Amino acid sequence: MIGFVQHYVLKTTKQQEPIFKACQPTTNVMFLKTHKTASSTILNILFRFSEKHNLTVALPNGNGFHLGYPQLFRTAFVEEFKSIGRNFNVMCNHLRFNAQEVRRVMPNDTFYFSILRDPASWLESSYVYYKSVAPAFRNSKDVNEFLASPWSYYNLSEKNWNIYAKNHMWFDLGYDNNAVYDEYYVQSVIQDVEQNFHLMLIADYFDESMILLKETLCWDLDDVVYFKLNARSQSTVQAMSPESREKAKEWCTLDWKLYQHFNDTFWVKIQERMDLKTLYKEVERLQKRQNELMEMCLSEEAAVEGNKIKDRRLKPFQSGGAKILGYNLKQDLANETFAVCKKMIVPELQYMAYMYSRQFPDKNRKPIDFK
Repeated sequence: MIGFVQHYVLKTTKQQEPIFKACQPTTNVMFLKTHKTASSTILNILFRFSEKHNLTVALPNGNGFHLGYPQLFRTAFVEEFKSIGRNFNVMCNHLRFNAQEVRRVMPNDTFYFSILRDPASWLESSYVYYKSVAPAFRNSKDVNEFLASPWSYYNLSEKNWNIYAKNHMWFDLGYDNNAVYDEYYVQSVIQDVEQNFHLMLIADYFDESMILLKETLCWDLDDVVYFKLNARSQSTVQAMSPESREKAKEWCTLDWKLYQHFNDTFWVKIQERMDLKTLYKEVERLQKRQNELMEMCLSEEAAVEGNKIKDRRLKPFQSGGAKILGYNLKQDLANETFAVCKKMIVPELQYMAYMYSRQFPDKNRKPIDFK
């Protein structure tokens, strides 16, 4: 509802001329990869951009797949930090944000951004994905039953694994997801986040987010075109009652306040760059290019469940009852086309392992089968 209200405000204000200026693409980028917010798709975008410009990525050390998550980030979690120092260009794997340590890795001119999602839809997604991981989710039959009485299932003594059940975006940003709500505290955290991040994207307006990112970073359209990754089968989505959606906002009130604020600033930032007519022309261009690539690359019109993916190396990690989807490529693609298409669909763990082997060819490969 917030987004629609903001749309109305923008439509009734005087239209601004879009900003056109010669610029160079931003290549020093730190993306805080929040959970269950379409962030896997953005990670794919950033890995492709890194390859295109031959950039150095801050990757998890050794056999790790995350940058120390859920611990607060430390430089020791980055492969070869001691030898590479502050010469990394891109950081985008899961980590729990720790500004002081991240700034020891990334250059001074780094662009910092992240992505947030409506906490109600986020909670439903997290419930299904982390059902077997978060103790708070295990003993309820569905997300509606959990939200009817969350404290019956949520135990503060199990907080290490229950990060997935309450204010998870707040936690990813480095704060206490179990903090008691206090208006002064919430506003001080929001101010802190605004100082640390140049931009917060909104998963509920993903295409609009990609256009804003493209314009802000002076990237090309193909840099932000995407196939949706780490999405799940619609058959695993649990219908939430209106009461549950409201209770989710209360249960995750810290995330809700965060989302409200940055959803508002998201539309303000768009308005500063272009009017809505220009925005949705760009969205149309993005979707047209996406459709062209899907037609060129994919053997089916849509993503398929994991058991229908023919190349097991392209099967995404499965969790809980989520049934994570993936893609099959067309047969007999030309080599160059195959390379482009494969990068669009490779799941995040396999892509990270590939980037690690590419960047550190003399080190042991990550324990994932990717060729």
